[in-house]
Amino acid sequence: QVQLVESGGGSVQAGGSLRLSCAASGYTYSSDCMAWFRQAPGREREGVAAIYTNDGGTYYAGSVKGRFTISQDNAKNTVYLQMNSLKPEDTAMYYCAAHPLSGSWYLDEYRYWGQGTQVTVSS
Repeated sequence: QVQLVESGGGSVQAGGSLRLSCAASGYTYSSDCMAWFRQAPGREREGVAAIYTNDGGTYYAGSVKGRFTISQDNAKNTVYLQMNSLKPEDTAMYYCAAHPLSGSWYLDEYRYWGQGTQVTVSS
């Protein structure tokens, strides 16, 4: 059974940093795409960043480019999202996803999803 477990969320002030982790079990993502999505209250879920685990290629939403970094540790079957210079508009539930069902990483059509971790940024 595949499980994606997120951790690392919390509350920070604007300008602060957090690092999210997504640990995968029952699943070897050696050649796949792992992504982070977020959903704020009243808004649609949006793609934040993705990493293609075979070559390490990364993609980011324009709103986080230069502030967020996605990375992987294959030995730990874990993907990370380092979030710096956080803004109040980054406040959302953050979800880890694996194995896209579409050809675009930013579409929320993935086979596997985690339960989410809350990130709250205060001004």
